[in-house]
Amino acid sequence: MNKQQQLASLGLFDAKVPRYTSYPTAPHFSNDVDPNKFGQWIKAIPQGSEISLYLHVPFCRRLCWFCACRTQGTTSVEPVKAYLETLKQELRILRNKLPADVSLSRLHWGGGTPTLMSADMMTELANAVLEVAPLSENAEFSVEIDPNEIDDSRLDALAAAGMNRASVGIQDFNEEIQATIGRMQSYEITRSAIEKIRARGIHSLNADILYGLPNQTNERITESVQKLLSLSPDRVALYGYAHVPWMARRQNMIPSDQLPTPQERLQLFETARKLFTWDGYSEIGIDHFALKGDGLETAQTAGKLRRNFQGYTDDQANVLIGVGASSISRFPQGFAQNDASTSKHTGAIRNGQFSTTRGHSFSKDDRLRGRIIEALMCDFKVSASEIVRDFDITSTKLRAYFDDVNRAFDGLLKVSDEMLFIPEAVRPLTRIIARHFDAYDMAWAKHSSAI
Repeated sequence: MNKQQQLASLGLFDAKVPRYTSYPTAPHFSNDVDPNKFGQWIKAIPQGSEISLYLHVPFCRRLCWFCACRTQGTTSVEPVKAYLETLKQELRILRNKLPADVSLSRLHWGGGTPTLMSADMMTELANAVLEVAPLSENAEFSVEIDPNEIDDSRLDALAAAGMNRASVGIQDFNEEIQATIGRMQSYEITRSAIEKIRARGIHSLNADILYGLPNQTNERITESVQKLLSLSPDRVALYGYAHVPWMARRQNMIPSDQLPTPQERLQLFETARKLFTWDGYSEIGIDHFALKGDGLETAQTAGKLRRNFQGYTDDQANVLIGVGASSISRFPQGFAQNDASTSKHTGAIRNGQFSTTRGHSFSKDDRLRGRIIEALMCDFKVSASEIVRDFDITSTKLRAYFDDVNRAFDGLLKVSDEMLFIPEAVRPLTRIIARHFDAYDMAWAKHSSAI
């Protein structure tokens, strides 16, 4: 039996599993978390803490068909202006709840397309954030930038506000693939945007690229990756395209008969992975790559890599607060999510309260399983001594968990009293292995392909 046959026998090409950017995953959130509980969790943040802040801007000039994010199209700036006022009011409500001397270790503007805002609007938003809490000494301020929606004035505003990391979505440079997924963005436009970003002293650059797109071949992804490498990003997220038209109706525009098979998806991933590693990038977790000295590479080397809703991170803050419609916050006590409807979110904020509609309060079992899953996703191993030290479980019971999972994978994992370890040849199965530690019912939650 060759490697692909073995992976197939263990379910790689058939399984639908979570990406595990959280545990439990968002489909298992309930309405048990409301604005009052969210406010209590904010007030419980220790004075002087460093926290992370995420701002969601759910507007795009056009809706890309491949995207499953919470966004809406607009051809006018007026809805964006109105939403900016909502964000500013939400930030004021947050400021009144936060304990004293809190600072921001991470600030991220995502979407949607944050760069749809004008330069003046960006400055307004940045000032509103700094009225809530200052950036800490070594803070990272990142913004998702659409090369089709950026110019000198907006980049000047972002640089003046303190942006020191830019994130550029690329997906694929092939024009036929771009037309099929509704995302036209040339290499020349992308290169020009990146040159302008770096000309302003912003040298930390993230890039996203997708595998598993319609009409994508090994030759085409090779060409796209090589073009991306010519731009020298500091870190790259190589995400598998998740075809979930039952969640994102716009994906019905993408012809499913032109999508690669699961076996072809694995080949596409392996082709891109080899190109990144040959060019000197370190592999980070299951789908990220980073240059030596980048924060992700440093965190992985130190055993401090973390995982959140944006993927892998080196952020060590215990609190992430999400601002804007559909944003998710994470506290030591649990998750809280704002109303996904922009109008309902705006209505709540204008009434002077948070729009929290769902979330999850952690149980002891959640914390245990969540840490095991995060360790697998970040480090491909779980330290038994760490788990026994930090959680209410005996080494005997933990070893029994490890042995049960190993049996489910034909003994291909390495298990001892010290740890559970996923060997390199088995790592395409990491999300499926993590699922075995997931206590929640997945029968009704429709997830994306495991590869």
